[in-house]
Amino acid sequence: MAWVLLGLAAIFEVVFAMGMKMSDGFTKLTPTLVTIVGIVFGLWFLALAMKQLPVSVAYPVWTALGTLGTVALGTLLLGETMTPLKVVSVLAIVAGVIGLKVSSG
Repeated sequence: MAWVLLGLAAIFEVVFAMGMKMSDGFTKLTPTLVTIVGIVFGLWFLALAMKQLPVSVAYPVWTALGTLGTVALGTLLLGETMTPLKVVSVLAIVAGVIGLKVSSG
């Protein structure tokens, strides 16, 4: 169950990041509110996951999954470029997440 909670936390981290981008420096109300909701729920689910997972696994996996989701949506929805170096970097993050998951048992 902790991994499901961590996955939800990561989804809300992506919501937070995308909302912040779309808020235009917190000048647009709806995206600003979406950002706040993303922050609150992301941290809440992360805290719940950390009741069962070590911080040395939960926090890095949360940030990595949030990073991966944000890179994907930035590329797909915002037209950001996916360079070869970004692809290699994303693969390195994925390898790190897998390593942390395996190391946690």
